[in-house]
Amino acid sequence: MYRGAPLPPLTADDPVVEQVRADTDVPSHDFAANDFAANDTEVMRRDNVTEELRTADSFDRELAASFAAGQAVPEVVAPAPVVATPRGTLDLGLLVLRVALGAVAVVHGLQKLFGIWGGPGLDGFQTYLLDAGFQQARLLAVVGAVGEVAGGLCLIVGLLTPLAAAGLLAVMINAWCVRQAAEPGFQFFAPAGPELEAVLGAALVALILTGPGRISVDGRRKWATRPHVGSALALVIGVAGGVCLWIFLNGTNPLR
Repeated sequence: MYRGAPLPPLTADDPVVEQVRADTDVPSHDFAANDFAANDTEVMRRDNVTEELRTADSFDRELAASFAAGQAVPEVVAPAPVVATPRGTLDLGLLVLRVALGAVAVVHGLQKLFGIWGGPGLDGFQTYLLDAGFQQARLLAVVGAVGEVAGGLCLIVGLLTPLAAAGLLAVMINAWCVRQAAEPGFQFFAPAGPELEAVLGAALVALILTGPGRISVDGRRKWATRPHVGSALALVIGVAGGVCLWIFLNGTNPLR
């Protein structure tokens, strides 16, 4: 292919440029403005790239200086993914414990309220409390029977479990004291001793400290599977409530 001399650059007065300008109806100053804008954009792009290179080069120099000075370079560590802790059969075991304790409480409460299943009814329960040395026996009979039924139902479904268990624990503390105070001396090995009340009270304490588990109405709450301060507070309330109830409404020494 023949290579001739290079063509001279086009000028604004060149006939070819004039013809293009006439065909496109674009004034000459628009060509100049467009050419200036393109040149300005290219300059800005080059400036940005240069600034990025300067920043990267500055970071590399700081990193190299840190290595040279023996300084520890911070390491970026991605957060570990949150994995649900496997609980195995724990929730099933807590369900069995809740249902057993709740059923016992409901049955005893219904016996006291309505006299069914060989229960004493409210009048008989009131007489029992008077014989045990309690003041305000009628009020205690109603509150105690209703509390056992309500607390037992809450345990069965796992609703407000720490509070329900704390209320039943207060009742069980007084039931233990009544059994223990029936005869002089320690009655744990007596025919009518407080073994049942002691076991039920310990089970309620365990349920307060472990939480109801995931198979419950409270299952989505944090304290249902990871109890902490709230459960400890519920335990204190249950124990304090039972002790105060015995001291202020009975006042005798169950260990005499």
